[in-house]
Amino acid sequence: MYKTVKITPEKLIGKVCVPPSKSAAHRALLGAALALGVSEISNLSYSQDILATLNAVKCLGADIAVNGSVARVSGVCKGKNLDDVLIDCNESGSTLRFIIPIALAIGGNFSVTGRVRLLERPLDDYYKIFDSQGIFYRKDKDRIYFEGKLSGGVYELSGNVSSQYITGLLFSLPMLSDDSEIVITTPLESVGYINMTLEMLSKYGIKIDASEDLRHFYIKGNQKYKARDCEIEGDYSQAAFYYVANALGNNIEICGLSENSTQGDKAILDVINIMKTQKGERTIDVSQIPDLVPIMTVLATQTEGVTHIVGAARLRIKESDRLSAITCELTKLGARIEEYEDSITIYGKTQLHGGAVDSHNDHRIAMSLAIAATVADNDVIISGADSVRKSYADFWDDYFSLGGRIENGQ
Repeated sequence: MYKTVKITPEKLIGKVCVPPSKSAAHRALLGAALALGVSEISNLSYSQDILATLNAVKCLGADIAVNGSVARVSGVCKGKNLDDVLIDCNESGSTLRFIIPIALAIGGNFSVTGRVRLLERPLDDYYKIFDSQGIFYRKDKDRIYFEGKLSGGVYELSGNVSSQYITGLLFSLPMLSDDSEIVITTPLESVGYINMTLEMLSKYGIKIDASEDLRHFYIKGNQKYKARDCEIEGDYSQAAFYYVANALGNNIEICGLSENSTQGDKAILDVINIMKTQKGERTIDVSQIPDLVPIMTVLATQTEGVTHIVGAARLRIKESDRLSAITCELTKLGARIEEYEDSITIYGKTQLHGGAVDSHNDHRIAMSLAIAATVADNDVIISGADSVRKSYADFWDDYFSLGGRIENGQ
C-alpha cells in the first residue's frame, strides 16, 4: 500500500490501459440491480467507490457474483420494503446520492453511513423533497436515518450543486406508481453526467422524456427495468492525467477508450488544445467538467500566459476542497496561483521544484501531483498517496510501469 511516495522526476514512456469508467459502472450496476433477471457487467475495476455501490445494491437485495472483471447481477425488480438496513457508502458521493432515493422508491426504513467527509456533502435538495412528502430523516454524527416512500409528482432541484441528485431521481421515479416530473430551477452543470444517466437508463428499458436543455424531465411511473449485459468503457476522467502528462512532454500510449464516448470529461482534449493555441490569456469555464480542474491546473502552470479557471464553486465540496488543495500544494512546488471563491488564476510558465506535498485524502489531487512531479527539478514526496484507491487502485503500479521512479514510504 502506497501511503507516502517519493517521486524522482523522470519522463513517463510506454502504454497504459485506463480503468473503466467509474461513472458508467455505478449506473450499470444500479440498472442491473433494479432489473428482473440476470445481467452481466463486464470490464469492471473494483475501486473503493465501485465496491461501495456493489455493497449498496446488495443491501437492496440484489445478488452479486464476481468473477474477475465481470459481475453477474441478479436484480430485485421493485424489491421488498427495506427493514432496518444499513448501507455503507464509504467515501462515494455518487453511491450516497444515488442510493438514497432508490431505497425510498422501494420504501421502508434504512440508514446510510460513510467515511471522512462524505456525510458533510450537501443533501439539502433531497431534504426539501422529503420534508414536502413527509419522509422521516434524521442525521447524527456518523449516520443518516430514513423512513418512508417516495410519491410521484413534481420534483424541483437546483442544477448547480450536484448532477448526482438528478441521476438519483431519474433512477428512482420510474419505479413509482404515479408519473413524475423533474424541474431544474437553476442552470444545469455537469450535463455530460446526465446524458450518461439517460443513455444507461435507456439500455435498461427505462424511458425518460427530457427537454432539449435538460431542464425538464417527464417520467412515466410503473416502468420495469430489463436485465441486459453491459461492458464498461474506459474512463476519460482517468485518461486525463495521461493526456496532460503527454502535453508536458511525456510519451504515453493511452488505450481502452471509446472515440465515440459521451463522457463529459472527454473535454480534456479540448482543454489541451485551448492551452496550446490560445496565447497570452485564456478563460476556461469548468462548470460542466469540475473533476478535471486539478490536472488542468497542473497543465496551466506549465503553459505560457495566464489561465483563469472559472465556474468552479462545486470543487469546494468534493473529497477535499479541491480549489484550496490544488492551489496550496502546487504553490509549495513553486507555482503561481491565486485562489478566489469560485475560481483560480494560474500564471505560467513556472518551474516546479521538489518538496513535500499532501493529497488532502483526495485521489485527484494525488494523481495530479504525480503528473506534476514529471516536470519538477527535484524529488516530490506525496503523503496520502493511497487515496488513489478511491477511483484508480492500480495508479501507482501503472505509473511505475511507465518508468516513473517512485519509492514507497509506507
